[in-house]
Amino acid sequence: MSAATPYRIIDPHVHVYKKDPRYPYWKGNSSHPEDDKSPEMLIELMKKNGVAKTVIIQVRHYMFDNSFLLSTLKKYPQYFQGVCRVNPENPDAPEHLAELTEAGCRGVRLSPAANASGDWIRGPLMKPLFKRCSELGVPMTLLAPISRMPEIGTLIDGFPELTIVVDHMADTPVAQPAELEKLIALKRHPKLFVKISHTWALSKQQYPWMDSQEHVKRLHQAFGPQRLMWATDWPVCLPHATYEQTLRVVRDDMKFLNEDDKMWMLSKTIERVWPFS
Repeated sequence: MSAATPYRIIDPHVHVYKKDPRYPYWKGNSSHPEDDKSPEMLIELMKKNGVAKTVIIQVRHYMFDNSFLLSTLKKYPQYFQGVCRVNPENPDAPEHLAELTEAGCRGVRLSPAANASGDWIRGPLMKPLFKRCSELGVPMTLLAPISRMPEIGTLIDGFPELTIVVDHMADTPVAQPAELEKLIALKRHPKLFVKISHTWALSKQQYPWMDSQEHVKRLHQAFGPQRLMWATDWPVCLPHATYEQTLRVVRDDMKFLNEDDKMWMLSKTIERVWPFS
């Protein structure tokens, strides 16, 4: 718990990385970060802003090599849980997920692009991977554009017991508000949750990003606070917003939220998906 809230604030989406020869960056990236965004830097931000626990999402800089994530979880179990990546185009992905879950990860992230390079999301390897994820009892986190939501909905119809988390409001453009209905249609899945992050990335305005808050308002009406969660997406947020602003916009400046809403979206919803001891 923080001094400002009667509940502990939990951030369900950050990335960490640092230059370290023990954990080389993925060679498939054309560029690699020049600066570190280390777990220690994140812990300082958490303490400064009253965030008690955090879920680290495997960053693309390491792609399917989850070694740095696993080392971080082992070093700082009092602060972090972790979501891994597996190669969705590898038939062995279900077994890799089982191994990573055994090693300490609590979920997997898939990132199908909007273009043809993401068409594997409708391919034959998905059902075995989703089935194994459901059997393992860990959430499936999806970074996917709004255009992919109908086919994702069709896929997850076959896995009613699987917990699904859609990242960043499916990055629905504020200039295309009708597109958000493709995400709202997935409320038929009672174990599907939505991160209301990326207000800062989607907005065409300055803080507190009132235009993209309209997406949050509609999702709040559709899903209710028990299925919505905030997130910083640190350090991706930094060109647009500080860590503190990504919290403050939900805690203080979404005026349509009451205190019970905020308790769910900043804490209790996240613990439904990622329980912390």
